[in-house]
Amino acid sequence: MLTFFAALILLVLGYVVYSKFVERVFVIDDNTTTPAYTKTDNFDFVPMSWWKGNLIQLLNIAGLGPIYGAVAGALYGPVAFVWIVIGCIFAGGVHDYFSGMLSLRHNGAQFPSIVGRYLGKHIKAFINVFSLILMILVAAAFTAGPAQLIAQITPLSFTVALLIIFGYFVLATVLPINQIIGRIYPLLGAILLFMAVAIAVALLFSDKQIPNLTFENLHPADLPVWPLLMVTISCGAISGFHCTQSPIVACTMKKESDGRKIFYGAMVIEGVIALIWAAAGMAFFNGTVGLGEALAAGGPSGVVNEISTSLLGTFGGILAILGVIILPITTGDTALRSSRMILSEIITKVYRIDTKVKVLFVTLLVSVPALYLATIDYTFLWRYVGWTNQVVASVMLWTGTVYLLKHHKFHWICGVPAIFMTGVVCTYIFYAPEGLNLPYSVSNGIGFCLTAIVVLWYVSQIIKYRKLKLEESEAKVA
Repeated sequence: MLTFFAALILLVLGYVVYSKFVERVFVIDDNTTTPAYTKTDNFDFVPMSWWKGNLIQLLNIAGLGPIYGAVAGALYGPVAFVWIVIGCIFAGGVHDYFSGMLSLRHNGAQFPSIVGRYLGKHIKAFINVFSLILMILVAAAFTAGPAQLIAQITPLSFTVALLIIFGYFVLATVLPINQIIGRIYPLLGAILLFMAVAIAVALLFSDKQIPNLTFENLHPADLPVWPLLMVTISCGAISGFHCTQSPIVACTMKKESDGRKIFYGAMVIEGVIALIWAAAGMAFFNGTVGLGEALAAGGPSGVVNEISTSLLGTFGGILAILGVIILPITTGDTALRSSRMILSEIITKVYRIDTKVKVLFVTLLVSVPALYLATIDYTFLWRYVGWTNQVVASVMLWTGTVYLLKHHKFHWICGVPAIFMTGVVCTYIFYAPEGLNLPYSVSNGIGFCLTAIVVLWYVSQIIKYRKLKLEESEAKVA
């Protein structure tokens, strides 16, 4: 119990203290007119208040991620609390802040364009394809689960439920942001937060004991903490999907000082939600063995439903249904919206197409493959969402690092978590079943070597930009 409260306090302190430090490093200017005003189109670029932007960002990035991922990550024991706190404050919050603020600084540019500006055209081409794959996978994975539940509790078939959900996706993707997303997302974001708080309060007043910190790996299957925990719990710690969503809200910001409250703030709220559900998973089933059995029997949705109904009764059951059906859908639709925005940027540079025709055309390009993938096994999809997600996160952190180097600022706030996440994905890809499935020791060795190569590149960039700074100083003196 003490560890849980300490983790909550640290997350709050992370926002109060560290987010302000990150903001000072970035250097904001409220005199700069934002793209919401310079490019107002009443479609993607629409000025909105910071609190509305925060709740929209929260729902865009969260959905069921900090619930399902945290419950699965709880199998490792209280060490999951450590990863959520450290990951959220020093990696996820920084990642989300820079992805949103760099989009703002570059006229609402999408993630691949920002990557191209700082990491080069080859990385941009790679990340264009990679991020689109990630978002299509997310849209598919976050559609299949709700459609299955709708088919179970209503007379509708799975196919009909799937078509209804995708019909909504198309509407949310092609309509102006303030017509659906801007109106209902703040309410749904509040429901997500209320659901977590209600579970936390009920858990604290129950006879369930939240375990205190131990660094012992308690996973029933004895799976290694490194690097699996860092991929299992992404939403709530750090998630590459977030950097594809941040530009959506960046296009609606009224001033630069809102960025800390919107991007870093939403990440910390998501961290709190993940912390609560990780604690609930460990405590409710009396340890990781019981949690493992519950996950094997009913999956994440079954675990969430059992915790909710047992702790909150009928009301909890309603919340669980709302969560399992509505929340993933609201992540899927913005995944397709950001896909549409990325593809629109690409197409605009090649073809001059009427805006309405372009929106419909691009929406169909991303919706059709997502609809097809939603018909296959959900667990198969989710395995590939995990590692693609963290590869994108690593690229975003390196983008922020080079931005800070280029402007001669304190680059370590992005560079250190970038090195860590590079190590995670390099090791994970070689070790995981959906990767090369190599022995653990071999995967660690290869992961370390690849990370070392990237670190050498980082050192070369530090030397490069220090020389440029020195040359600039000498030129000014001359």
